[in-house]
Amino acid sequence: MAVTIKEISERFGLSQDTLRYYERIGLIPPVNRNPNGIREYTEEDIKWVDFIKCMRQSAGLPVEVLIEYVTLFQQGDDTLETRKGLLIEQRSRLADKIEEMTNTLVRLNDKIARYEQTIIKKEKALRKPAD
Repeated sequence: MAVTIKEISERFGLSQDTLRYYERIGLIPPVNRNPNGIREYTEEDIKWVDFIKCMRQSAGLPVEVLIEYVTLFQQGDDTLETRKGLLIEQRSRLADKIEEMTNTLVRLNDKIARYEQTIIKKEKALRKPAD
């Protein structure tokens, strides 16, 4: 059963304009249209939208890398190793980002703990009984 762009938009939290843009720049393969020109997303199209959304929003892959990946995919199995290499490189970059973000989180937690210690000291000072 074909799915409309409106349904895909709602399902993935992407605007219809974003979906059209992704198709126009080659992030997702061209979507079939019915005789009235309305896009009809197949299960395969839906998988592509899901993949691109995940790679863009969760993994933060650049549009250019994803366009290259889709282009290579469309060229067939001769590009398997190249596609795999792209994904490995992006995985490495994502792992570096995660490490950097983890280090930042540790620093923030330490900073917050110092603030909390300062606040506790000030609160204790305010509660000292008068002689």
